[in-house]
Amino acid sequence: MSSAIERITSLLIKAERTDNPHEADAYLMKAQALATMASIDIAAARAEKLADEKPMSPVTRTVSIGDKGKRANTHLISLFVAIAYNNFVVVDVASDSTYVVAYGMPQDLDATHTLFASLSVQMARSAQRYLEKNEWKSDSYRTRSRRTGLPVKKPFTRQTARAAFYRAYVTRIDERLQQARDAAVRSRDESRGDEPSAALVLRESEAEVRAFHQENSDARGRWGGYRGAATGRSGSAAGAGRTAASRARLRSSDELPEGRRALP
Repeated sequence: MSSAIERITSLLIKAERTDNPHEADAYLMKAQALATMASIDIAAARAEKLADEKPMSPVTRTVSIGDKGKRANTHLISLFVAIAYNNFVVVDVASDSTYVVAYGMPQDLDATHTLFASLSVQMARSAQRYLEKNEWKSDSYRTRSRRTGLPVKKPFTRQTARAAFYRAYVTRIDERLQQARDAAVRSRDESRGDEPSAALVLRESEAEVRAFHQENSDARGRWGGYRGAATGRSGSAAGAGRTAASRARLRSSDELPEGRRALP
């Protein structure tokens, strides 16, 4: 395990132990920022051929999501894709949504898996706690009638409330990781003014990963994603999902424009 991943894991343990949501948020942001800085440093070293060891090259990893037919799989994949995107990883999705294939630099894949292993568990647990409060039973959401195509309001079911919670949770996590990533890029540029910009070295690294993906991917078409009526803005479920994501604590645990393609 690399020193950066060890430090990220240490942050996750601290986040798990705190009862202060602001401290937990700070640990999340710091963990993502550290992952971004490590990615920038490795990309810069590779570009300048200054690495002490053999330069890293992109690799693939298969990550199991869940058994076939599980409703949560689609939302877990959306969470994985959001984390992967913010860590410079390209993703192919199995057509039955049971696994994904991730393409990226080894350390970026490590960071992605570490974050996903923690956040996926917390997302499921926090959704279950929300559902048990039964607040969703008095909510409704807007959709279109299958018969007439006209807008209609429907009461939430347990299933649609869970879906709305998950969608809002993933959206908020994506926002937080983007904020941390962008802050890390700015911080690196400010501290190393005479060196090539972080955006430039990352762009070169990302180009290599995408080229590797194009050469090695067997994916065809596009992954359909969630097709239900619930949205990440629906009722108290959406608000609860965003709140849970804002307070998410990380702990140690064993729609992308390109790359989010379905595998046969």
